[in-house]
Amino acid sequence: MTVARRMDRLGSESAFEVMARARALEAEGRDIVHLEIGEPDFPTPPHIVEAGVEALREGYTHYGPTAGDPELREAIAAHVQRTRGVAVGPDQVVVTPGGKPIIFFTLLALVQQGDEVIFPNPGFPIYESMIRYVGARPVPMRLDQASGFHVDLDDLASRITDRTRLVVLNSPNNPCGSVMSYAEVAGLASILRGRDRVYVLSDEIYSGIVYTGGPRSIAAEPGMMERTIILDGFSKSYAMTGWRLGYGVFPPELVPHIVKLAVNSVSCAATFTQRAAIAALQGPQDATRAMVEEFRRRRDFMVEGLRAIPHLTCAEPEGAFYAFPNISKLGVSSARFEELALQEAGVALLGGQAFGRFGEGHVRLSYANSLENIAHALERLGDLVRRLAGSR
Repeated sequence: MTVARRMDRLGSESAFEVMARARALEAEGRDIVHLEIGEPDFPTPPHIVEAGVEALREGYTHYGPTAGDPELREAIAAHVQRTRGVAVGPDQVVVTPGGKPIIFFTLLALVQQGDEVIFPNPGFPIYESMIRYVGARPVPMRLDQASGFHVDLDDLASRITDRTRLVVLNSPNNPCGSVMSYAEVAGLASILRGRDRVYVLSDEIYSGIVYTGGPRSIAAEPGMMERTIILDGFSKSYAMTGWRLGYGVFPPELVPHIVKLAVNSVSCAATFTQRAAIAALQGPQDATRAMVEEFRRRRDFMVEGLRAIPHLTCAEPEGAFYAFPNISKLGVSSARFEELALQEAGVALLGGQAFGRFGEGHVRLSYANSLENIAHALERLGDLVRRLAGSR
């Protein structure tokens, strides 16, 4: 078969590949601790599940509006106003099956062949994959452990050119766990405010999992909402990864183009899941708060355990549920450590190279697992590190 050459420009998301290899080992009888996949290990809160079941009983099993259920769009607009402090209307909201379509639709609608897109590196691998796919030039914005994986504003400013069309932000960050401070957000806005051609895609999918304070969106800065696309959804904050429901909040003039892309590709998000999402936003938030507190306990336990392993260093995550320790002193590549951790230690994790070239020398561990399993993983990784250090 001959496939279109543009398929060569698409990357992948290695978390699913590592999970498949880990499941194959488990089928052979191996005991594997899963720290590779980026999803909460908590059940979807019962009131959300009940709302979804009730919606099915009520007949929400047919097509809905491409932009989303009107009641859900109202609820999302109110939620964004409440949590970000920005005035947005439901007509600015587009609901999609998961958050990735918002990334793709934004790039397809705004970015031309040869334009430049600045994106965080290490960062979610789909950014660079989709930037390349649409024919744009990816410009990595390096996040370094020395700064706690925070954006270097001077470095970012130096990367903006006349060809820059979009800046991608991700706070809290996957895989680093860093959260942009209010001062950093304000500084970034001051850099971008005078550049009329440059838009911002602010990926805030982990906005509900922040350990100090709340969401810090660049959209709330003066003059930025009209050039910012907010990406959020229900997968992380409400443990709804399998429900496949995300949304974007767009400048009004961009909405018709996003809806056109949606109707040509996904038609609409599932109607019964959208009814459940209304319950998620408008119902009790106790389960989310409890989940975040448990993630905080696991974060502290994991970071302390990683720092106790010789030759490893680890910045403290400020949000999301990932640790991103540095393994560079061990003399093996991130990909090799990933393989050894799985095959020899029985720990499924991701090599930092999966998140871009500046991720080399690191690995990502999800602490969306029990404290007991995290303890087992830390013990096994400690043994692996000591073997590697002893063989040098």
